[in-house]
Amino acid sequence: MIDRLAKEVDMLERHLQVLKMVIESEPIGIVKMSNETGYPHHKVRYSLRVLEEENLIEPSSQGAITTEDTADFVEDLDGEIEEIMEKLEAMKIDSVPEAAE
Repeated sequence: MIDRLAKEVDMLERHLQVLKMVIESEPIGIVKMSNETGYPHHKVRYSLRVLEEENLIEPSSQGAITTEDTADFVEDLDGEIEEIMEKLEAMKIDSVPEAAE
């Protein structure tokens, strides 16, 4: 159960890293992103597809570029991550009762 969450967090981290690269270096292509991040091309391509579906980037003839929605997303991102972290913190189980002997 926790393994799936960890994999989702890793994938989200990759998506956000790719988005950050687009913001900082637009237009930017898959090969350059793959070379700079060390992620295989297919993983960068998948992240770009997810970001495009969320309307955070769009393709251009020179590479990926941001959209008009990108700035609002980035502005709200820290608050949303903080809310998720609070939920995760509340899920912690501090102790487990000892088994009866």
